[in-house]
Amino acid sequence: MGRWLIKGLIVVVLLAVLAGGGSTLWVYTQFTRPGPHEIDATLIIKPGSGLKSIARQLQAGGVVKNAIAFELGARLSGEVNDLHAGEFVFKAGISARETLAVLKVGKTVLRRFTIVEGFTTAQIIEQISTIEGLSGEVYFANPSEGALLPETYFFSYGEDRQDVVERMRLGMTDVLNDLWDVRAENLPFKTPQEALILASIVEKETGQPEERARVAAVFINRLRLKMRLQSDPTVSYGITEGEYVLDRPLSRADLKQETPYNTYVISGLPPGPIACPGRDALQAVLHPVQSDELYFVADGTGGHAFSKTLAEHNRNVKKWRKLQSAN
Repeated sequence: MGRWLIKGLIVVVLLAVLAGGGSTLWVYTQFTRPGPHEIDATLIIKPGSGLKSIARQLQAGGVVKNAIAFELGARLSGEVNDLHAGEFVFKAGISARETLAVLKVGKTVLRRFTIVEGFTTAQIIEQISTIEGLSGEVYFANPSEGALLPETYFFSYGEDRQDVVERMRLGMTDVLNDLWDVRAENLPFKTPQEALILASIVEKETGQPEERARVAAVFINRLRLKMRLQSDPTVSYGITEGEYVLDRPLSRADLKQETPYNTYVISGLPPGPIACPGRDALQAVLHPVQSDELYFVADGTGGHAFSKTLAEHNRNVKKWRKLQSAN
């Protein structure tokens, strides 16, 4: 009954508009006067909404005072086609006519989220699955390890999760190829994929931005001398395969466990990345510092102590263990 009543009112008003100017003036006044909202309002217009539904949503959200006046004003203005759905910000006091213009232009709110460098692909997919405002699911098998670029991403309400993942994949491909084209000379790897693998190890080894190129140099020096990388994060990945976070310290048995990723056991690089490295880790691997250092160990400050000889390294390890015992 309510729906027929509203339709009847619209017909009555339209007839009045045709019959005289009084009703036209009323519609114009309602359509152009400042709206009721005293502060900026964020409102989501549902996909598939027609003009009538949009008018009701705007009134329910407090953006316009009268849904019928908005609908009539929009029809009389002739601007009723190509109205966009999505999430919009409507300024305080915005008129119904200005509200219509916002929906016509279709400039939606941009939301954002950040992916942390060093997350595995599985961790990234899990994070994306919980982000409010995205829709759908990642409908294919997880992208390969290391294939997604960690950074800050912007999206509009309702954007498909699969499309976001594809943007991340293309982002990693573009960044890796761009940096590979301007890499330093005489690096001990032949392909961008090998650079990606080493960058993922560097990313997991240090959280200090100023250390990345130095850590990369240690591993590159080891590769040149055909020394094993002996990287603890590769051991952890061999155990978890990136599906979960290892919540315990590595044991001596772990270091001896034969997995394709255990760089205490295998020579050279592991068969694939152990995480998704960021741009800076890729840059560090492709432009390492010049050094003769072959070892590093935690120094108790969040960084590492670097050394050129095994004797010096053993002294640094002794210091580190002493700090661990004291704590």
